Amino acid sequence: MDKNVLRSAQEWVREELDRSVRFWMDHGMDREHGGVYTCLDRKGEIYSTDKSVWMQGRCGWIFAYLCAVYGRREEWLEASKSCLDFMEDHCINREAGGRMYFTVTAEGKPLRQRRYCFSEAFYALANAEYYGVTGEREHLLRARRAYDLYWDLNHGMADPTGMGPKTIPETRTGRAFGIPMIILNVTSVLRRVDPEQQELYDRRAQECVEEIFRYHVKPELRCVLENVAEDGSPRLYYTEGRVVNPGHDIEGVWFLLEQAKHTGDKELVKKAAEIFDWAIEAGWDKEYGGLLYFTDCQGKPPEAYEHDMKLWWPHNEILIAAMMLYRDTGEQKYLDWFVKTMDYCKAHFSDPEYGEWYGYLRRDGLPTQPSTKGSTFKGPFHLPRCLIKVDMMTSEMLGE
Repeated sequence: MDKNVLRSAQEWVREELDRSVRFWMDHGMDREHGGVYTCLDRKGEIYSTDKSVWMQGRCGWIFAYLCAVYGRREEWLEASKSCLDFMEDHCINREAGGRMYFTVTAEGKPLRQRRYCFSEAFYALANAEYYGVTGEREHLLRARRAYDLYWDLNHGMADPTGMGPKTIPETRTGRAFGIPMIILNVTSVLRRVDPEQQELYDRRAQECVEEIFRYHVKPELRCVLENVAEDGSPRLYYTEGRVVNPGHDIEGVWFLLEQAKHTGDKELVKKAAEIFDWAIEAGWDKEYGGLLYFTDCQGKPPEAYEHDMKLWWPHNEILIAAMMLYRDTGEQKYLDWFVKTMDYCKAHFSDPEYGEWYGYLRRDGLPTQPSTKGSTFKGPFHLPRCLIKVDMMTSEMLGE
């Protein structure tokens, strides 16, 4: 084990974490209406006051998680509670079975409802973590309700909003990798803070793992397919059926590794490592460095315009998964991938002058202009989560 590399990485991680947390505390928190603004430019100035409901839940979770890992600080707990209260007061469509909105105005008026139910997932995460820190049981009950709703909506329950599927079901139905992957992550958090229902969480987590490998993992194609038919068969005759999202796959890797650590399943570690190897081989840009956003499993043109951009969050997932694989397998190549990715992030994403990371780079590694530190989809979540996880793992491996 290369302790010098680990110590150097930990020093950098802690500096980045401090800058990231301070950036969002100083610029993102809405002292008037509650919750968090995430559409921030490089310096932290707000360029849109619309609020992402995903980010209310994700921010609520990250600040509670900081307390869980580093000790309770009132400013962190207050930031978490602000997001929780804002969601409770403004982001739930109570006339549609408790479904949550996707975006709202600064003061909380609903703007958009989506068929996808990730808002509910992040609401459950935030309330669960807050309960774990404070012991306030109402937050556990909220987390359980949202978690069960999220599970049921993805296991046959009719959507109470009345919104139909993305495509006409008589023509095409299918499965999306993001569903079991995110449920697995949410389940791991609930299981950690809510041992009363461990049997339920263990059962559902195992169902998610089985679903991922039964339907989405394709060894013959050396990839994980984002979209497959209901029976899991590949649909390679149109672009969406060939989509590979390497960062998504790598994020799923460390969710699987957490499950493997919980159960002691060494075979699952091997399977997760194989997925990482496929994804990094398919996605790493051999000319400019960094991870491409989308690839096509047959090497055909991806349809998404942003397919060759470099986004912050897939690189966060490499850092977590590579370090976790190094910890769990001892293989040097995973530490090498961690260092290679860390060096790329230092050179291209990190902004020591103003704090936080650029969200969106061109293929050549330059930030899109005008540059942004946050958006509807980027807030205080992937980066601080990554930095916390890596800090914890390096301490674990260093025996500190």
